Amino acid sequence: MIVGHGIDLQEVTAIEKAVQKHPRFPEKVLTPKELERYQTLTGKRQLTYLAGRWSAKEALAKALGTGIGKVGFQDIEILSDEKGAPQVNFGPFQGRIWLSISHSGDFVQASVILEDKYD
Repeated sequence: MIVGHGIDLQEVTAIEKAVQKHPRFPEKVLTPKELERYQTLTGKRQLTYLAGRWSAKEALAKALGTGIGKVGFQDIEILSDEKGAPQVNFGPFQGRIWLSISHSGDFVQASVILEDKYD
């Protein structure tokens, strides 16, 4: 049974401005493992990765019904599987998490569906 759905849309240029203004911004949003991957990327790809993780974490917090605040960015980790698909490695929800991140132009969108593990 679906118990939550969250969606988030983020401008990549807004993330770029945040990084320019606060160089430690990626460290506040990304877990150490996510940051490790981020640091292997360059240019626009680095920014879209960061924007994608931001958006996915926002979408997950919305699906939980809390928003970011009660659940922090460091409470959620999103890594890629062997095929490159994003997956929640850990987070505050114990059921199944369906996650999709999409990039188009200057926008990144994430959608999260939470499914009760008892179905």
